Amino acid sequence: MASSSGNDDDLTIPRAAINKMIKETLPNVRVANDARELVVNCCTEFIHLVSSEANEICNKSEKKTISPEHVIQALESLGFGSYISEVKEVLQECKTVALKRRKASSRLENLGIPEEELLRQQQELFAKARQQQAELAQQEWLQMQQAAQQAQLAAASASATNQAGSSQDEEDDDDI
Repeated sequence: MASSSGNDDDLTIPRAAINKMIKETLPNVRVANDARELVVNCCTEFIHLVSSEANEICNKSEKKTISPEHVIQALESLGFGSYISEVKEVLQECKTVALKRRKASSRLENLGIPEEELLRQQQELFAKARQQQAELAQQEWLQMQQAAQQAQLAAASASATNQAGSSQDEEDDDDI
């Protein structure tokens, strides 16, 4: 797969993915960078080979989409029949994971409540939250008003006390 085009990287498996696979498969083995690059190139070439063969099989069966069966047939025709049992196991695992994802995403659908009803309930909850927020703001405003009134009364009371005290001083001055 030696090519001098500038977009070779677009057609290869990410090196990080290969490095991770190598590390998981051979945890106690050091692999040289050029060997890693060779593995990347081999993987890419293998994928091109299998996908091209699967595409030909797909076209011969007059289908427009390559299916897992086409890939399995391609492996068999390319001489990789010994891998088919493992490929089928991986395919089954992928189907199981995909099914679990679909089930998780359809939990809302399984509630048995129509989407319109869920939307109505959501709007109701939003309105209730807005009402509670408005009531809280009203209570805070009333508390501020009461505190301001109390402060005014206290100031007026202090002012009256000061005036009463100063008029008492004037009376005491008159007595002298």
